[in-house]
Amino acid sequence: MHKFRFNFALPLLTTLGLLLASCSPAPTPVAITLTDGLNRTVTLQGPAQRIVSLAPSNTELLYEVGAGAQVIGRDDFSDFPAEARELPSIGGSMGNYDLAAIAALEPDLVLAAQINTLEQVKALDNMGLTVFYLNNPEHMVGLYQNLRSVGTLTDKTDQAEALIQSLDARIKAIWDKLPTITTHYKVYYELDATDPARPFTAGPGSYINYLLEIAGDQNIGATLSSPYASISSEEVINQNPDFILLGDTVFGVTIESVKERPGWSAINAVKNDRVYAFDDNIVSRPTARIVDAIEMLARILHPDVFK
Repeated sequence: MHKFRFNFALPLLTTLGLLLASCSPAPTPVAITLTDGLNRTVTLQGPAQRIVSLAPSNTELLYEVGAGAQVIGRDDFSDFPAEARELPSIGGSMGNYDLAAIAALEPDLVLAAQINTLEQVKALDNMGLTVFYLNNPEHMVGLYQNLRSVGTLTDKTDQAEALIQSLDARIKAIWDKLPTITTHYKVYYELDATDPARPFTAGPGSYINYLLEIAGDQNIGATLSSPYASISSEEVINQNPDFILLGDTVFGVTIESVKERPGWSAINAVKNDRVYAFDDNIVSRPTARIVDAIEMLARILHPDVFK
């Protein structure tokens, strides 16, 4: 008799426990407050779960810290990783965004970048949306800070820190080999040769300039006035770079066409067959892939040291 009563009461007690548990209030999300790149204090009521990214670099950062599932919208140019292409696009071509489409997605966070104007940020603010602005970092420390900010906003702090440690270890592995480099080169990096007579190249403040400095090599565009500036074809010939890296092959420029430009056959890079296509996305976007770019550059310029 007692055995029967005990067995009968057990499911009742279990059901009662489940009912009581279901009646317990859900944990209150902890508010997140951070200062963004515009020195504004931005507060979220909890980790962002519905994020619209306004820049390809931001989209990559979100996926890199493991918050890809929390992204619900992206700009036209967010093409990496591949799954990001499946998200609804909210514009961005020619700098124009569909603000109504952004609002319709009901995001709890809009992640802006330095390619976005202050007017666009203000317009989104005025619509009652929460906007966090990331500056373009000029060095690895700045990149790490952006990763930490994105990790905090999305409740992915552990993932962000693990990624930073991994990137730092890879950078250190390169740094440790730098003293063994005995020959340093002059490098021309091409961004856009729509006008071959005055192509655009990477200048001071650009990531390519920073990466070449790390390796101890010289960017021939380092003396120009801005991170992205035009340089005359004659000046490239006079500078006589040892390597030519083409970030504009996606626009149809080929290694063969560069070699055929008037006067360029006299350039050391052309004579020694040191003209290479280079994926500009991994250099121009300040994301974790910048370390891929550093390793790639090291292997191209110094294959005897970086195998």
